[in-house]
Amino acid sequence: MIRKAEARDLEAVNGLLRQVLAVHHKGRPDLFNAVGKKYTDDELLDIFACPDTPVFVYEKDGAVLGYAFCAIQRQGSGSLKEITTLYVDDLCVDERARRAHIGTALFEYVKAYARERGCHNLTLHVWACNPEAEAFYAALGLKPQYTCMETVL
Repeated sequence: MIRKAEARDLEAVNGLLRQVLAVHHKGRPDLFNAVGKKYTDDELLDIFACPDTPVFVYEKDGAVLGYAFCAIQRQGSGSLKEITTLYVDDLCVDERARRAHIGTALFEYVKAYARERGCHNLTLHVWACNPEAEAFYAALGLKPQYTCMETVL
């Protein structure tokens, strides 16, 4: 079952956020700490409650096995057309439940949610140090919109 995140999901969501942090720290220890929290519990509750930042969880037999953090973004000024985008800030499936199509189910749910709200597109960022995620999103039909490049000094 996929549903909106609630306060009772804090522990499970925090556990999944730690898994994401571990992947990012392994790939970019120059940017990501080995331990820490992306959000405080109060910040998570605020995110859960805000209509412009829906968080969806995949639940099976009472266990949260994945989530998708989303944000409704509106753009339009100067040369940019006015559009509404659903930005997927984070999508995670518990490492013990991967390869069971939970990520695909979450993504398809989020895509349908975006369509229902009249979004022009769905976007997300993938760290170059996470080739599994890049391959997953490419298999779902996503294509690069632009490339962010860096040089570490």
